[in-house]
Amino acid sequence: MSRFQTLTPSSLSRDEFVAAFADVYEHSPWVAEAAYDLGQAYDLGQIETLHSRMSDILLSADHARQLALINAHPDLAGKAAVQGQLTEASTHEQAGAGIHQCSAEEFQRFTELNEAYKAKFAFPFIMAVKGSDRHQILAAFETRIHNSVETEFACALAEINKIAMFRLQAL
Repeated sequence: MSRFQTLTPSSLSRDEFVAAFADVYEHSPWVAEAAYDLGQAYDLGQIETLHSRMSDILLSADHARQLALINAHPDLAGKAAVQGQLTEASTHEQAGAGIHQCSAEEFQRFTELNEAYKAKFAFPFIMAVKGSDRHQILAAFETRIHNSVETEFACALAEINKIAMFRLQAL
């Protein structure tokens, strides 16, 4: 089990806890609020324990709330990235995957896939890009666009939980 390096969750007030973990799930502080409201146990200082709690909160939320969280995520290599409007975590994650180094052709392919994906699924493509490069991301995009809506919805939630783990590990 890994412990947080920069904070001790069990010692935080509700406001401090929510402030510290509000963006672990993109623009969705309700996950952090619910995690705190379940009680402050000592073992929340372990990243995996807090992640499990937050993951369970997301997976047991109603469909509308899950969809809102999915829709809170930016497009990969989308307009928000180009215009510098991503959260700090999203900017770092996309840059780490080399998305900012796309050629004009790759950027165009991302744009086409983002549009086609959203037209089919009515939510953005979600992928935990840490450890991947832009070529792997494009390949995943091209494969997953053929999935059913139900499969992709579940995949998006699983990817969001992976992103959350990476973000918790950075704290």
